[in-house]
Amino acid sequence: MKETTQLPDRHVTLRLVPMIKDTNAAGDVFGGWVMSQVDIAGSIVAVRRARGRVVTVAVNAFHFVAPVFVNDLVSLYAKVVKVGTTSITVDVEVYAERGLRSAKPGEVVKVTEAVLTYVAVDENRKKRPVPAE
Repeated sequence: MKETTQLPDRHVTLRLVPMIKDTNAAGDVFGGWVMSQVDIAGSIVAVRRARGRVVTVAVNAFHFVAPVFVNDLVSLYAKVVKVGTTSITVDVEVYAERGLRSAKPGEVVKVTEAVLTYVAVDENRKKRPVPAE
């Protein structure tokens, strides 16, 4: 019996549809494309928490769980999981809604999960403290 997955019941950080130009020779969406979107989603919540510019300093974990296909609706959910003096660690989960253009749309698959670390920087790209909440 197939286990049904649902989108998380929280605000989506980024949502998009990959195009044919985003595929590899096998016709699946490039892992690098997914990684790029994960970094963008992670940076959105990091920038909000830092109240300013951040830079990516580490990809702590990255797990590809299932492939992404052209025309999937890809939803990325990012949340801050740790705040240091200058750093912010973010967890990102990625889901694909399959078959949006088919007669039977709606299958949801978790495709990727990742943890990234960002550092808050000033206008001179020097580390700065993350403000207290």
